[in-house]
Parts: sequence; C-alpha cells; structure tokens
Amino acid sequence: MKVGFAVQADEGIESRVFNHFGSAPLFIVVDAATAEITTVDNKDLNHVHGACNPIKALDGQRVDAMVVGGIGAGALSKLNAMGIKVYGSAAATVKENLSLLNANKLQELFAMNACRGHEGGCGH
Repeated sequence: MKVGFAVQADEGIESRVFNHFGSAPLFIVVDAATAEITTVDNKDLNHVHGACNPIKALDGQRVDAMVVGGIGAGALSKLNAMGIKVYGSAAATVKENLSLLNANKLQELFAMNACRGHEGGCGH
C-alpha cells in the first residue's frame, strides 16, 4: 500500500504533516511494503481556491491513501472517486501518522468532516 502525506518540507519520514492538502508545497509517498519514500512537488499549488486537481497535484503518483491536516470537500471527493481513502492526521510527523494508520487509529475523512485545517472557517 502506498500512503501519501501532505507536508511542508522534505524531511523524509520525519516530515511534518501540512495543515491543508491543496496548498501543501510537497507530498511524501511511503510504500508500506518496501518503506521506500518518494517526494513529489505539488504540481497544482497555485490553483483557484476550491478547484484543486489532486491528480495534477500529485504529479500522477498513485497512492492508496492520503493523510492530511485538512482538505476541502472537492479535493476529498476527487480523491475518493479515484479509490483513495483520505485520513485526518492525528500527530505531527509522517512517521507517527503512519504508525497510527497501521493501527487503524486515524479518522477517515468524508464530506461532512472535510475542511479540517482551514483558518477562519471553510470556504468550500
């Protein structure tokens, strides 16, 4: 299983999870089977608010799940339509969240609990 994480900076497995999927500068993708880590620049960083294109953002990188600090309902729906489950982070780093995901301790996000991580409310 490949798990993507929206992050602020590339610090490998110790990267801190960013507070919002669409505006994350980078994504870290961890292959749970091999522990291989891939870094992907957000290729959709300058999108219009509410018009995030997750496929473009991830530069075509395939993942089975995403862990984010927050995400809008539109991006969440697009990821779900691609068969990708989205989870809210519950710890600071990729490593900690991966452990929590493996222990089934991360909350899966749905349209009703999207928009986590938006300062000043959700505009989606």
